[in-house]
Amino acid sequence: MDNNIKIKNFYKLYYTKSSGIVIHSKKVKNNSIFFSLKGKNYDGNKFAHDAILNGAMIAIIDNNQYFYKNKKFFLVKNSLIFLQKLALYHRLKLNNIPIIAITGSNGKTTTKELVKVVLSKKYKIVHSTKNNFNNHIGIPLTILSIPNNAQISVIEIGANHEKEIEKMCYIIHPDYGYITNFGKAHLEGFKNIQGVIRGKLELYNFLKKNKKMVFVNGDDPIQLTNSLGIKRYIFSEKKDSDVPIKYLYNTNNLKSILLFKKTPIISALIGSYNLYNIASALSIGLYFKISLKKIKQAIEEYIPNNNRSQILKKNNIQIIADCYNANPNSMLSSLNFFNKIKGSKIAILGDMLELGNFSKKEHENIIFFLKKSNINTIFLIGKIFFNIKKNNSNKIKKFLNLKIFIKWIKNNSIQTDYILIKGSRKNYLEKIIHFI
Repeated sequence: MDNNIKIKNFYKLYYTKSSGIVIHSKKVKNNSIFFSLKGKNYDGNKFAHDAILNGAMIAIIDNNQYFYKNKKFFLVKNSLIFLQKLALYHRLKLNNIPIIAITGSNGKTTTKELVKVVLSKKYKIVHSTKNNFNNHIGIPLTILSIPNNAQISVIEIGANHEKEIEKMCYIIHPDYGYITNFGKAHLEGFKNIQGVIRGKLELYNFLKKNKKMVFVNGDDPIQLTNSLGIKRYIFSEKKDSDVPIKYLYNTNNLKSILLFKKTPIISALIGSYNLYNIASALSIGLYFKISLKKIKQAIEEYIPNNNRSQILKKNNIQIIADCYNANPNSMLSSLNFFNKIKGSKIAILGDMLELGNFSKKEHENIIFFLKKSNINTIFLIGKIFFNIKKNNSNKIKKFLNLKIFIKWIKNNSIQTDYILIKGSRKNYLEKIIHFI
């Protein structure tokens, strides 16, 4: 049977009548569709029968060993590819719903959340990426979660190697795009910074080919140069841009301030590095004809969570929890910002992961910065930091893992004005907050 016909029939017979798509048998709801996906250490086909028992309408499997000859099991060559094709079919059925795609090395999720709250001031139903569903599995699930009555969607694209964004764009079919920045993230997969740039620019390539539009940070020469020939809407400190703005930052009050037409937008997002994220949300809002008053209200109401540029207060200590993720660029941006704050300061930093052959050098660079900084005490956690012998100083204390550090902090009181906590997601540094 022709595969397109199969997708079309499946969509009509099952997807339109289902309660949604699930990939975990324990999260099955009545009449949901279960997809058996494979990973390095698991085979979802093993749980297809459980999914049916838990109420799934149908289970998609790609391993004949687990196939039962009844109407509740649907055998395909590859469950993931079938999921992606189903998502594409759904997207094409919803071609009247504009999609804004956001990618970049840092700030994707914060920007996506800001854009969502701004658009919500005009549109009643704004769909967006949930949690960290931004990869080759998460994106098709995100597309398939777009309801028929959605008015606009904001989708985040993550990537750790070249050609991944290109493939995801083919599923998303974005109408608009924005690249937050180009940084030293996932160097293990991208090989080098040039690979990162090429990878992120796959979004521009798709938009250009399909005569769509990009939002551009005009103060980023890489964005400005590579968006030539594409319909674009530029924000910049340059007066001749579409959205001329001025960036300010109040270090003492930990406030990000953006000026547009003499109107200050004061955000609770800490760190001057978040100003571009705020500016992009402002620009997208203006493009979609949302009033400046409503945009200002949306941005100022937004309070970060999930340990992304989040401020917490505990025992009279201001804790900056920015530990959702880290790479060399985001780490240095956070430390540069933290270094300018007046008062006694402690930095608790975890290893930066997925850097491949660049790992040792990039961690050495961080230690070199810390040694010269005015941060009073630095705690470094993880095998990579622990094994670096270069550029150490008396104010730097190292711990092989989080368990050892938590044992230490339980027995030692910390007195300071500010604490910055930052590291890659797999360090789970947010656990430290409980013991401060």
